[in-house]
Amino acid sequence: MVTHKNIGRSTPRLEGESKVTGGEQYTADLVLPGTLWGRALRSPFPHARITRIDASGAQQVPGVMAVLTGADLRGVRYGRRLYDVPVLAEDKVRFVGERVAAVAAVDRDTAEEALLRIEVEYEELPAVYDPLDALEPDAPILHPDVNSYTGLPRLLDTVTNAFVRDTWGKGNVAEGFAQADVIVEGTFTVARQHQAYLESHTCLVWIDETGRVQVWASSKVPYAIKQQLSAAWGLPEARIRINPVSIGGDFGGKGSPMDIPLAYYLADRTGRPVKMVMDYIEEFTAGNPRHAAVIQLKTGVMRDGTMVAQESHVYFNSGAYGGFKPAPGVNLGGSSKAGGPYRIPHVHLEGIQVYTNTVPGGFMRAPGEPQTVFASESHMDEIARRLGMDPLDLRMKNILEEGDENPLGTVYENIRAKETLEAAVTVSGYRNSKAPNVGRGVAVSDRPTAGGESHASVTLNPDGSVVVHTAIFEPGTGTYTLLRQIVGEEFNLPVDAIDVQVWDTDGVPFDTGVGGSRVTRVAGLAAQQAARAASNELISIGADLLGWPEEHMSMQGLQIVRQDNGDQQPWSELLLRLGRPIVGDGHVREPVPAPVSSFTAQVAEVKVDPETGEVELLRFTTAHDAGKVLNPVDHQGQIDGAIIQGIGYALSEELVVDEGRVTTSTFGEYKIPSIKDIPELLTVVLESDAGPGPYNAKGIGESPCGAVAPAIANAVRDAVGARVRSLPITSEKVLQALVDGEGS
Repeated sequence: MVTHKNIGRSTPRLEGESKVTGGEQYTADLVLPGTLWGRALRSPFPHARITRIDASGAQQVPGVMAVLTGADLRGVRYGRRLYDVPVLAEDKVRFVGERVAAVAAVDRDTAEEALLRIEVEYEELPAVYDPLDALEPDAPILHPDVNSYTGLPRLLDTVTNAFVRDTWGKGNVAEGFAQADVIVEGTFTVARQHQAYLESHTCLVWIDETGRVQVWASSKVPYAIKQQLSAAWGLPEARIRINPVSIGGDFGGKGSPMDIPLAYYLADRTGRPVKMVMDYIEEFTAGNPRHAAVIQLKTGVMRDGTMVAQESHVYFNSGAYGGFKPAPGVNLGGSSKAGGPYRIPHVHLEGIQVYTNTVPGGFMRAPGEPQTVFASESHMDEIARRLGMDPLDLRMKNILEEGDENPLGTVYENIRAKETLEAAVTVSGYRNSKAPNVGRGVAVSDRPTAGGESHASVTLNPDGSVVVHTAIFEPGTGTYTLLRQIVGEEFNLPVDAIDVQVWDTDGVPFDTGVGGSRVTRVAGLAAQQAARAASNELISIGADLLGWPEEHMSMQGLQIVRQDNGDQQPWSELLLRLGRPIVGDGHVREPVPAPVSSFTAQVAEVKVDPETGEVELLRFTTAHDAGKVLNPVDHQGQIDGAIIQGIGYALSEELVVDEGRVTTSTFGEYKIPSIKDIPELLTVVLESDAGPGPYNAKGIGESPCGAVAPAIANAVRDAVGARVRSLPITSEKVLQALVDGEGS
């Protein structure tokens, strides 16, 4: 067994002390000389033609330095892949909260006063809010020019509000359904969920004295942002620099440009830096939340429970624009999870993005998976009950084993799905007797670690210090601590001996950034490569300077050691003789997801009051096929955080949109879980040597998310026989399901 010095040990966060003592600098804390405040006037209508704008009153407010309308920025579009988002609405507004005009002023109060002086007249237009309604023949077409948009994956044969369709599958579903003894169909719906990070979207843009655009922003993908801004502004990428700054939470939401394009145009107009900070009403009404969706499922099974065919259609409510969804597909890959981690020979899965007159959807942790897995794993329970089987037995019969193809035709290495499910069942007491109105529900999911590109360097300095450079702008996930652990492990040094410095976007050609649970895999491997490159160069130079045989030398902490006779020499002294530091570089480019997947099994235990419908979550168990755990305390933190977000998704969180207007626009109305809502959390971690990251690590940031809500829904069904098919599972929905006999 390999003994590690740093790996596998709980290690405090590098930035933890500065964060909890208020020393960390976020974008909103930054002030450049002459900084102005930018604010946007937003539409009060979900769909309307702009017939008149008079901004003259705003221009007369003392302290106002610039006023912009859509007429000033006509034709400018931006997005993460699909460039369909106007910086300011031009002739139409398509959702309540869309930017219509903007001002830059000496302070925020002056900017707000100026917005009140802008007169806008609208002609209301027919609007559509539901994705299925938006596909009706008489629905208004929200983007008749969609085929002209840069970044549209495929031109539409007929322009409709369904602007992207992706399909996956294998076999022949018609043949599979013909073979089936039983066919079960179901439709499920899920609401929007906001990421609820502490720091709202914030940016500071300055065009410096050389004409370079300097950007500070709460963005986890700075290199992608640079590319997007270059395309939107028509500027060479070399003219744009994204500077590192602390990010106050992400959960998938901090990857869109948001106000950066508008702040640039205000900075360009005024010749001064411009800061824009979204307040939380703007976040809820005009951010980029997790998509609402309608999921239709059809499954064919044999009487013994063998699954033979699966068909699904996932309709994502994209909202008014598609620009907040990243490359490559402008869709949510989670819709491919409708088949689950099961053996199914005949599969056809479809994910559809649909324009509506609502707040645009973006990314949230495991994009598209919580929506789809809620439906598919709830559906699995209904299949089992139709067959008279225990839902656990149905899963055990069909779950992937070594050598099996998943529903997409992929064969993963080192499959541990059944082992993970058994672990969750055992620890949770799933098979134990229960009190009346207490139920247990199980759900499973899997997620391979995404691919990506990352750079790192490790510098050994003549003063004995060690610095690891990274291109990652870290949003609170512990990456910098992890890099210290990896480099310290390679050098046999404590983590406190390793410093971390973050490059701005001039540092390397490209870095994928944070997302897809990829950072440990790609950034961690890059740091490991860089450390080994630095060590190898040090040994080579040391052999020349000392006259030692290179094959008998190693780096051990602060010493170079000759292993054949035990001689050692501080490497700092060698570098002083050399007169320069040594730098090792690492570059990892893994363009595709890992050939192994991370399996998750979860069991919820609830108590339901059949008279009120109230659901009390008593206990939640999660089991993870985890690879090697590099930092147990951070690993557990990722699990617990994901589960708590999943509990909110299941039971309380809903960004309510009524006739296009978000009505839950404060945290007083939008209910995230508090500590009183969190039950006993049990975790089982199954380590292995099968991970794609350094020391065989696997990703953990997203894999705990998907199965939480269906486990809770299945537990409610087990407790009182009520099948709730829409999220969140409120008391009213439970009572209605009981009245309607849903699940009986």
